[in-house]
Amino acid sequence: MSTSHARLRDALVAFEAVSPAVVERMLELLDRGPEAFDRAAFAPGHFTASAFVIRRDELLLIHHRKLELWLQPGGHIEPGDDDPWTAARRELREETGLSVVRPLGAGLLDVDIHDIPARGDAPVHQHFDLRFAFALDDPDARVVAASDAKDARWVALDALAEVQTDDSVRRTARRLAALV
Repeated sequence: MSTSHARLRDALVAFEAVSPAVVERMLELLDRGPEAFDRAAFAPGHFTASAFVIRRDELLLIHHRKLELWLQPGGHIEPGDDDPWTAARRELREETGLSVVRPLGAGLLDVDIHDIPARGDAPVHQHFDLRFAFALDDPDARVVAASDAKDARWVALDALAEVQTDDSVRRTARRLAALV
């Protein structure tokens, strides 16, 4: 097992008390080896990585081009990524232009398994999402929607109920708010 697999296993085991059923499924997927990170592996799915970025009391969200929801920046783990942490930062940079963020904590902020609808040659499958916390200290930093993002904006944490998103984003945002 590579160092990054071992590090991810340790992070998942440390998170297990918070979400035991989800972590158990993620550990089973991790045991499949490199296939677990292959975006073409659809049964049951593959790992993805997300960046939850907070600035003061605001959360950075993108309007996802394919899913038509306001979600956190994130996406597939690419072969060139050293680990999921690197993938989350890369996806953040690709979708919003932000690159100067600092990690909040060394482990996982949250984990989530969600269904992805069939599209093109890809059948219905699941994303096993590894979620990491970051902070942006620059109040004037600009975000620019790119890649899978139709738009990007800061949303006040207390206004998330008014945004078309999903419960897992709201749950993870509550966890993030508790960190800061």
